[in-house]
Amino acid sequence: MYTPEIYKNENQEEIKKFLQENSFGILINQTNGKLCATHIPLELDTNKEGKDILCGHVSKENPQWNGFIDNDEILAVFSGPHSYISSSWYDHENVPTWNYIAVHVYGKIKIIEGEAVIESLKKLVDKYEQNSENPVRVEDLSKKTMMQTRGIVAFEIEITEIQATRKLSQNRDEKNHQNIISELEKANTNQSIAIANEMKKCPI
Repeated sequence: MYTPEIYKNENQEEIKKFLQENSFGILINQTNGKLCATHIPLELDTNKEGKDILCGHVSKENPQWNGFIDNDEILAVFSGPHSYISSSWYDHENVPTWNYIAVHVYGKIKIIEGEAVIESLKKLVDKYEQNSENPVRVEDLSKKTMMQTRGIVAFEIEITEIQATRKLSQNRDEKNHQNIISELEKANTNQSIAIANEMKKCPI
């Protein structure tokens, strides 16, 4: 991912928090000579050796997983808030742009089987059911329902490289930076408010 130095985020704790909060990503690999992509939750975890990994699964009906065996190199893309930035918000002439937060994770994928699959599913369900009024637990599902796990391919991705971009108008002076925040708040969309809040946290 091309990222100018001013927009690079190398704060590992921030990046991990971002991945935990924006875990619905795009898994990209090459299968049968073609690029394939699937939109799925990819959960940040740590393996037995203490290395950072991503965990996930795809349907066996999805041909993408066939490529995991031939080539274990993958790219996972995670997107955060984003918003259009009008150059009319500056006190000088310039071009419009876009502010956004994104993380690209490179790694090596391996298929997991047996109890490791169930443990991965338990963590996934527990994370997203924690605020539910009547939380579902994998442990409580019937054998009949759990037989559906035969229809998935679960995997772990050992992370080899992370590239993180946080483009939040760091190249503007304090006056224009504040103007952009004000205009984003006036726009009052979910994305514009989210980017305005992120800009407030980001020093210029």
